[in-house]
Amino acid sequence: MLKRLFAHYIAEEVGPMVRLAIPLVMAELGWMTMAIVDTMMVGRQAHSAEAIGAVSLGSILFNAAAIFGTGLMLGLDTLVSHSYGAGNVEDCHRSLVNGIYLSIGMAPILMGVVWLFEPLLRRMGIQASVLNQAIPYLRALNWGTLPLLLYFVFRRYLQGMDLVKPVVFALVSANLVNIAGNWTLIYGHLGLPAMGTVGSGWSTCISRTYMMAVLLIYAVYYDRRYKTGLMQTQRLPNFFRVWQLVRLGLPAATQFGMEVAVFAVATTLIGKLGAIPLASHQVALNTVSFTYMVPLGISSAAAVRVAQALGRNDAHAASRAGWTAMLLGAVFMACMGVAFFVAPAYIVRVYSPDPSLIPAASGLLFVGAFFQLFDGLQTVATGALRGAGDTRTPMLCHLICYWLIGLPLGAYLCFRQGWGAKGLWAGLCVALILIGSALLVVWRRKERSFAASVVAVTAAS
Repeated sequence: MLKRLFAHYIAEEVGPMVRLAIPLVMAELGWMTMAIVDTMMVGRQAHSAEAIGAVSLGSILFNAAAIFGTGLMLGLDTLVSHSYGAGNVEDCHRSLVNGIYLSIGMAPILMGVVWLFEPLLRRMGIQASVLNQAIPYLRALNWGTLPLLLYFVFRRYLQGMDLVKPVVFALVSANLVNIAGNWTLIYGHLGLPAMGTVGSGWSTCISRTYMMAVLLIYAVYYDRRYKTGLMQTQRLPNFFRVWQLVRLGLPAATQFGMEVAVFAVATTLIGKLGAIPLASHQVALNTVSFTYMVPLGISSAAAVRVAQALGRNDAHAASRAGWTAMLLGAVFMACMGVAFFVAPAYIVRVYSPDPSLIPAASGLLFVGAFFQLFDGLQTVATGALRGAGDTRTPMLCHLICYWLIGLPLGAYLCFRQGWGAKGLWAGLCVALILIGSALLVVWRRKERSFAASVVAVTAAS
């Protein structure tokens, strides 16, 4: 009887959740594919380990700053989806306009932070052949900061109103732009000089500008076709709305920033071990990041579905959406964990034929297999909680588990116990297991409170 009730409970939500999640998963996979293509194409140069290591350092440091900025835009998931669920499209437009202002204000700050990373890198004792490629690559990525922030603003706005197809198109076509740019700029085709690894950075910058332009054009097109009133929305900044975005987005931005920053620190520490461990770390990190994109897309769908349900004052639908999303994410990531056990060497060969990388990176994927399930749970639970307006709890979980437990443990195992890169990965594995378990408990308590909150809101109105 309980099984039948559970199946019916989930079955009502699976269809709508999958229809929304699939385009968002494709968008996240398209996003990650750009990084994988960069790694693969620079890895075909001579001295591939140094080139891959440079891309690893440059991209993780840029992401440590940029993802904090894009995380600030996650407040749009809550505000736009809630307003759309309540039938207030005009309020969705107001959130978009003020999200644009927030992006413009944040871009120079984040670019300055990335610029400050350069002198820090020079003091870390990183191999010169890696460092001399990483810094120009980082500078090229930095010029794409504002387009990247604006892309995320338009994306959150569109997906909050169930308009996900243009997001998928933007990322899929941007991958083609990136492949062409890498081919042209790294190796010097079509009459252009061969720029090497830095050419990949410029290609990524161009691709991000393209993505932003596609979503901007679609938002204007959609408004003109369906007369939604976007062009008539107040264009001056509303500081209260900006504050709402910051209030909701800052904990999420801090969480994502801490998550990326902990991997940035791990990458920098592994860089001290030499080019081969660093390149192996990059290959394994790209792989687990690629699988992570699937629950990340489901997480975005969960945030939208939960917020829309709460906007309609439907507590049952909000609860059902969160659990359904977590089930989907857990099943997928459990399968990926098995794949990492079975075929790690085949995965590594996709990135580089260098025989010195294959056993080292395969060992890291073995560690990664243990945290796949919990990484999926924590990611989707974070999205469901964001849809309910709770961005602070995931932030605190990531702060405690990553920075106070996982990273110190990993550094101890890496340097004191002589485990090398595997030690750092083992520490981060422990952190993810703790985060996933904790957020699952938090979501259980949160969804129990939905009914009481909806009753209170209904009584007040």
